[in-house]
Amino acid sequence: MPHRTETDSRRMLRELRDEMASAQPGQERLDRITTIIARSMGTDVCSIYLFRNPDTLELCATEGLRPTAVHETRLRFGEGLVGKVARLARPLKSANAPSESGFRYMPETGEEVFTSFLGVPVQRLGERLGVLVVQSKEARDYSEDEIYGLEVVAMVIAEMTELGAFVGEGTSFASPHKNAVTLPGVAAQEGEAEGHVWLHQPRVVVTNLVNDDSKAEIARLHDAIDRLRGSVDDMLNIARAGDKEHQEVLQTYRMFANSRGWIKRMEEDIRLGLSAEAAVEKEQSAARARLETVPDQYLRDRLHDLDDLSNRLLRILTGQGVETGAEMPERAILVARNIGPGDLLEYGRKLRGVVLEEGAVGSHATIVARALAIPLVINVPRITTDALSGDHILVDGTEGVVHLRPDDSITSAFRDKMAMQAKAQERYASLRDKPAVGRCGTQVILKMNAGLMADLPSLPTSGAEAVGLFRTELQFLIRERMPRRSELVATYARVLDAAAGKSVHFRTLDIGSDKVAPYMKRPDEPNPAMGWRALRVGLDKPGVLRMQLQALIRAAAGRPLSVMFPLVATGEEFTRARDTLMREIERERRLGHSLPSKLKVGAMMETPSLAYAPESFFREVDFISIGGNDLKQFFFAADRENELVRRRYDTLNVSFLTFLQKIVDRCHETETVLSFCGEDAGRPVDALAMAGIGISALSMRPASIGPVKSLIRRSNLNEVSELIARVQVRGLESARPALLDYVASLVE
Repeated sequence: MPHRTETDSRRMLRELRDEMASAQPGQERLDRITTIIARSMGTDVCSIYLFRNPDTLELCATEGLRPTAVHETRLRFGEGLVGKVARLARPLKSANAPSESGFRYMPETGEEVFTSFLGVPVQRLGERLGVLVVQSKEARDYSEDEIYGLEVVAMVIAEMTELGAFVGEGTSFASPHKNAVTLPGVAAQEGEAEGHVWLHQPRVVVTNLVNDDSKAEIARLHDAIDRLRGSVDDMLNIARAGDKEHQEVLQTYRMFANSRGWIKRMEEDIRLGLSAEAAVEKEQSAARARLETVPDQYLRDRLHDLDDLSNRLLRILTGQGVETGAEMPERAILVARNIGPGDLLEYGRKLRGVVLEEGAVGSHATIVARALAIPLVINVPRITTDALSGDHILVDGTEGVVHLRPDDSITSAFRDKMAMQAKAQERYASLRDKPAVGRCGTQVILKMNAGLMADLPSLPTSGAEAVGLFRTELQFLIRERMPRRSELVATYARVLDAAAGKSVHFRTLDIGSDKVAPYMKRPDEPNPAMGWRALRVGLDKPGVLRMQLQALIRAAAGRPLSVMFPLVATGEEFTRARDTLMREIERERRLGHSLPSKLKVGAMMETPSLAYAPESFFREVDFISIGGNDLKQFFFAADRENELVRRRYDTLNVSFLTFLQKIVDRCHETETVLSFCGEDAGRPVDALAMAGIGISALSMRPASIGPVKSLIRRSNLNEVSELIARVQVRGLESARPALLDYVASLVE
């Protein structure tokens, strides 16, 4: 075949554009497209394979193969040369296809007479949609120009697929964004919500795919790039006085915005007939495809930067900015790839729930969602691709499932579940002012966790007797700069005011690992969860710790103050931290400032090592709070951010319960006040077990207090203790089955 000219490509793209604008049914449109491509490319065959599901490609249209094979021939992902193109997400050519490794002969297609093969992926922004194939009888070595031209055509087909151009009678394909979808994810915050999708960053929809004037379109691209460079320079100038890591990201943006290779590829796409925005999206799709195959984290981060920069350029070209003027729907469910704590706080209680494509159970967004008491499901694949703003959506934060555009049966069942939950909450509300006392007469103190002022209104209504954990790091994470001492004093004083005399246990800055402030440089650590974090940072950077302790002392202003230090691994670490606090108390005394009327200093037991600290530590500390989330991950050596192992180990595993019981015994011997704080404290059966082994105080999210209190009041904790002891004697692996049987036998 002769070298393809710009005119050839433009003519073919115009024909495809006209076909897209026609009123033909989807199947006829597909058939016409294969005919246009085969004629224009001078090939004997053109075939379009589209994914019927993530694992199966289906021959949907062909010019040159047997028509009877359409919608009959299917290939598994990775099967044959077509499946290999889909798996590799890059072009594949051969002058002698039958001799290639992995070739699969499909006799129903009649393809035995065709020797050469060229396949390119049909993909949009990293989403695999299908494969475009041309074949010829002669042994033909397709040129780089031909491959590039076919990739441009595949880009147009991808957009046509996204826009529903091939939907219609006979295609057996559902219209995009119309069908009901159930998407599994990871439960990060319990609860159920029904509402309508609100996309945090609405997708740019490219409808203008083909240009009529390449020179004018290239000029439009350069104008948009100039505006992009200007905005990046402005951001960089603002960031120069701030965090170096933020500056590095913006410097990478600037590098890409000035990349001649990136710009040249887009110019070539435009010369072949694409519009400026289609050219940007074509290169963005190629970068997304490369992203999936790059193991190096640094390179993956750079490709993420290019992806973000491409989105910015697309919004400039199309005018589809984040602020579209659309009004947030009632009962809004936020859908995003990921989101920072500051952005989520801006939405606040206007949201009914949150669904993220990425995220982690310990992320900033998760902490804020818990503070706002809204259901959150994370790691939901394709949600930002499948969802459109306004779509009906059901979020099950308890099971970690999202129902997008659900049918009536799913909606009805979900509403029944929500009604049952509401009825249960009404029952729990009647217990608000009653103590959590078992039938045996043993009382368990139930406290709530908090981290924002938004949490504090829940204190009187939840039935909590105190704030067992106030996370102070959120004030550091949601800002672009380090908070001032005066700002912290004001915040902590408002917390104590809102508590209205009930005790508040302030945990000092627990930062590092997955919690890194925007103005902090993340250290390069192979295992951050076991690295430089929490109190370790405070002891190595005493200036920040001292400032926070000063703020807490001044906020108390003569009221009682309880401070606890996170991730204490040895008694010596606690002694150093406590000495720092006492020096600040003495300093405030010398300055003539009011001191706390009563001071309690505690430690978070989040490492198994602290359970074996010398007796002197247990006598020195005023109280110990078991940080269940971290303690469990270190006890079982199972990263709580790793979904492969996170759910593998159970709190009611007998070995873990036995370990907790040893901590209880040590605290009883030294008369040290002990509590348990974490997700497991808010799960009624788990909480019952902890109370049964002698942990007399539990701290949890406010919504969990009612269910936990209800179960404790119906239970005899002496019987629970005896039941766990029998399970231990019998050598069983877990106490959960026996406890579930016990709970089932209780009378409501």
